[in-house]
Amino acid sequence: MAEVGRVALIACGALAQPAAAIAERRGWAMDVHPLPPLLHNQPKRISGEVRALAEVLRPRYAKIVIGYADCGTYGALDEVCADLGLERLPGLHCYDVFGGASRLERFFADQPGTYVLTDFLVRSFARTVERELGLDRYPELRDDYFGAYTRAVWLAQEPGDDELVQLARAAADRMGLPLTVVPTGDRGLETALESLVPIQAG
Repeated sequence: MAEVGRVALIACGALAQPAAAIAERRGWAMDVHPLPPLLHNQPKRISGEVRALAEVLRPRYAKIVIGYADCGTYGALDEVCADLGLERLPGLHCYDVFGGASRLERFFADQPGTYVLTDFLVRSFARTVERELGLDRYPELRDDYFGAYTRAVWLAQEPGDDELVQLARAAADRMGLPLTVVPTGDRGLETALESLVPIQAG
């Protein structure tokens, strides 16, 4: 039996923690169910994983919403949402959610070789980037992976966190790229979630 008024957010693991913090701050009756963030390295799997979890959660919740943008699924996630009557976050990727689609378009138009970081990627760079690409074992491959990039842009949800600042600089250094810090906060994510969460859940 569905829990009256409760919403399940099936979220990318990279968005789960800030989404849960926003829900708690706003008093939303929303439970966050994260999927592994490393799915972003295999985006063709995202839609299937979302579908499977949505089917499991459906009997328990009044509503299910999807905490992913398209995220490299090339419309496959939208097909799942259409089949199951679900809504997802807007945009092509989570960078649009945090930084705004028009701002990201300008970044890539100004410098197509822009590598974008979020707080999650800054914190997990060693695991989700270096280890996944094998750079911890073969550091000489750095230029093969990042040689075409010209800068790293950190969309900073917590720009005043000294530890994150140091980690962002270290990540950019390991890629051999200059770092641009763009403070965003979580307002973009909060606004996107507001459009998905029904009023009675707040």
